[in-house]
Amino acid sequence: MKPVHIRHTISASQVLEEITEIWCQWRRQKLPLYLFLAMCFNLVVAPVVYAATGEELSRSQSWGLGLLGMVTLGLSIYLFFVMFVPEKF
Repeated sequence: MKPVHIRHTISASQVLEEITEIWCQWRRQKLPLYLFLAMCFNLVVAPVVYAATGEELSRSQSWGLGLLGMVTLGLSIYLFFVMFVPEKF
């Protein structure tokens, strides 16, 4: 049997429509963007933690420790604002 090749053409209007839909979803949902940026920032923090421990921790442990540090810092900043600007929350 010969393989059947199906050609599927996508018009420019369909691509533009999809990009617009993704843009609208991104504007409404900020949490995935923040999580992605935190993971990217942890790519910088994890090697620093790994180097600072003298290679006593594994790479996955240092990555987790960096993530834990960022979560702790984020919660500290959030609680600071909740304490001093409670009417916003």
